Amino acid sequence: MRRPSRSRLFVVHLLVASLFLVLFGRLWQVQVLDGGRYARAAVEDHVRQITVPAVRGRIVDDRGRPLVRNRTAMVVSVDLIQLGRLPGRGRDVLRRLASALGRPYGEIAGRARLCSPTVGRPCWPGSPYQPVPVADGVEERVALQIVERPEVFPGVTAEARPVREYPGGPLAAHVLGYLAPDDVSGGGDPSGTRLVGRDGLEATYDADLRGTPGRREVVVDSAGQVLRVAREQPPRAGATLVTSIDAKVQEVVEKALAKAVRRAPGASTGAAVVLDARTGRVVAMAGYPSYDPRVWTGGISPADYRRLTSGDRPLVPRAIQGQWPPASTWKITSTVAAVKAGKDPRGGYDCSGSYRVGDRSFRNFGGIGHGTMDLRRALVVSCDTIYYRFAHEMWRKDQKAKNPADPMQKTARAFGFGRRTGVDLPGEAAGRVPDRAWKRAYWESTREAACAEARRGHPELARRDPARARYLTAVAAESCTHGYLWTAGDAANFSIGQGDVLVTPLQLARAYAALANGGTLFGPRVARAVVAADGRVLREITPPAEGRLPVGKKTLKYIRDALAEVPRSGTAAAAFAGFPWERVAVAGKTGTAESFGARDTSWFASYAPAGRPRLVTVVVIGNGGTGADAAAPAVREIWEGIYGLGGREAALPGGVPADDLPRLDAAGAEAPAARGEARAARGETAVKGAGPGKAAPEGDSE
Repeated sequence: MRRPSRSRLFVVHLLVASLFLVLFGRLWQVQVLDGGRYARAAVEDHVRQITVPAVRGRIVDDRGRPLVRNRTAMVVSVDLIQLGRLPGRGRDVLRRLASALGRPYGEIAGRARLCSPTVGRPCWPGSPYQPVPVADGVEERVALQIVERPEVFPGVTAEARPVREYPGGPLAAHVLGYLAPDDVSGGGDPSGTRLVGRDGLEATYDADLRGTPGRREVVVDSAGQVLRVAREQPPRAGATLVTSIDAKVQEVVEKALAKAVRRAPGASTGAAVVLDARTGRVVAMAGYPSYDPRVWTGGISPADYRRLTSGDRPLVPRAIQGQWPPASTWKITSTVAAVKAGKDPRGGYDCSGSYRVGDRSFRNFGGIGHGTMDLRRALVVSCDTIYYRFAHEMWRKDQKAKNPADPMQKTARAFGFGRRTGVDLPGEAAGRVPDRAWKRAYWESTREAACAEARRGHPELARRDPARARYLTAVAAESCTHGYLWTAGDAANFSIGQGDVLVTPLQLARAYAALANGGTLFGPRVARAVVAADGRVLREITPPAEGRLPVGKKTLKYIRDALAEVPRSGTAAAAFAGFPWERVAVAGKTGTAESFGARDTSWFASYAPAGRPRLVTVVVIGNGGTGADAAAPAVREIWEGIYGLGGREAALPGGVPADDLPRLDAAGAEAPAARGEARAARGETAVKGAGPGKAAPEGDSE
């Protein structure tokens, strides 16, 4: 054999040496140059982030009484990592746990699984390294029995945690709102377990109430077992939200509303609002039916959610989302429009039993004529035909004009109708002020359906109710061919708040507040201030003044004088029979919105004291009958509760809301607002100045 040459051996040695040099160079790079980076990566691979939820801020009324607060409740949680290492992934442990808690196994097992694209609620949306709550509100005795037997319940813990508590139960549920998990938590909650406000004040002021969650970094081993806490940042509690709601007035309003709805045959829905006319603040607001917000604590069941969103939909806040024709309560706007058009309020006008518009006869309520009267009397007895005539004359004038003036629509919008009030609650409806442009747009969107209905008719309804079937078919035929026209009949219906006019109870209350306070139209607000956990006032919330009514002082006084007679001798006299006028004078207006084939919608809008108004109260009862039958008695009951009439304890002595913020100490305990309560007890109503959030000035001169 030939022996390898010296040159070949040298090449081999050189190659081996080069390989070793490259290897040692790479080792030096990894250990020296990049050593810190790899060390950090190795540590980070074993560090897990855990979110520590903050204690949510409370919501209190204008005296500092809690509407929503936190209480501690025993919460049972499981460690998913530890359960995963047990036989059957801990299913036997979960079965024993469900039995001990007296709850279905499916409920516990469902909460103890991780959410994913294929796994929906109930499930855990957070980190598997956090304790996963599977049951809350557990009796302390039961919780202790579980944690004291770790051999039976491995990986199961129990601890006291803050949960939302509602001292008044269903009280002000639509105003307060509720909490639900934030499934898409951008904004600083990597666990995805944050509870956020989904409705009411909880939603609007969520950023203030929720506080700042803390962070905990834990070191885990390769099996996921927590070894130690590396770093911890404590959470910061949320702020307290002070509202203008008076809890006692709210209770009076809800009881009166529920009683009125239950008493009216066929009624099932309604709403009520109490406003401070001088500041625009909401004192009470209620809808019927309502619900108990405690149903959301710990997660709502599918059955409960279906109940809240079906039928009469108790979840809907009807004071701001319910929309009804306002009927004769609307006549305050029509009166102003008539006076601005040149009608003498003290002139004589014929209140006949009916008024002819084209080929249709528009009847007064009940077809009763009341003879010649001025506009004051027309408001007191709620004469329709006088307003039909005014609307018909304005319509004919507009028909000849190149650019129709639409004076009644313009006046209604100046009263704040047809747009949202801007109240600090989500989901507010805008109502509707129909005009020529709206009529055409609506016709264009519904013409095809109307024509189809006119051709098809209503054969099934015709067998049960031939008259209604013929009426609906005729309406559909008219809508198909001429539905784009703003007719004299549309104008007549508009003048008395019927036809296509829609308002929310809060819109109507705001309009009457402007009438009562001298002409200032406020943007209502429920919240008054945001107060930090240490007692500092972070900011105050003031209802903005959004405009002035297009009417002078003399006309406003004339209308107010008329409304003061309605409960005494007008359409609400029966409902207010025997009322102690010497103690509190109430002014108001009834409304009865008629609907073909259904019971009337009942309204009553009012304010008191009539001579120097402070509070406005509006009640609507769907399918409740006439305004005098259902809504007016409910309003009377509210006024009696507020002022303490008829032997009742006064919910708001003197009828004066608190002027000052309640004093909340650093720990969040309530302290009475001494000055405000003393002033209310004395019945004083003087306010220092005018402007947004303070007393509105009297109207200017004509």
